[in-house]
Amino acid sequence: MIPLFPLQTVVYPGERLPLHIFEKRYQQLIQDCEEEGISFGIPTYIDDKLEYGTEVRLQKVAQKYPEGESDVICIGTRIFKIKNFYQQFPGKLYAGGEVEFLKDNDSSPEELQEELLKNIAILYVELTIENPPVFDIPFVSYQVAHKVGLALHQEYHLLKLRTEFERLNYLIGHLKITIPVVREMNRAKEVIKMNGHFKNFDPLDFEDFEL
Repeated sequence: MIPLFPLQTVVYPGERLPLHIFEKRYQQLIQDCEEEGISFGIPTYIDDKLEYGTEVRLQKVAQKYPEGESDVICIGTRIFKIKNFYQQFPGKLYAGGEVEFLKDNDSSPEELQEELLKNIAILYVELTIENPPVFDIPFVSYQVAHKVGLALHQEYHLLKLRTEFERLNYLIGHLKITIPVVREMNRAKEVIKMNGHFKNFDPLDFEDFEL
């Protein structure tokens, strides 16, 4: 049984998560984290339901405001599946639930990591991103998952995969689809820029042409 703070986002193990706390129920939750050292869960609210999420612990309170609001930094720890959800944790304003923490196989071939980094580099070149993030081997898929253009439902799907091998292959597959789309968009932009400009076409040779 852990406190729950549902959000329309995906948090991964090891992720540093800044939050602005303004609701009274979550002000109470952060106070309990400070005083009792408890952790809480952030389940992803998606498709009108709650099922999977990530346990987080409070790392620090960065700023407190006069009306009780605060800015906090949390760190993701482990993934869970909700067994039962309760609108109120016993005796508290915030929600809670019974959860099952999921086991994970985090081993993966270095070749897959290299292939993923190669495709990420290609994506960043196509997007002309200045000062792109740099990743060193070894790394885990969660470190790059928010940085390759996944939609929310794709990030959530990644959260549910229970082996690093599956996660790396999923990200590689996503990039192999995304990169050609980005290239085509870049080509389309260049074509649009050329509209209305004088073009220098190579003359065609009709000697071998037949109707």
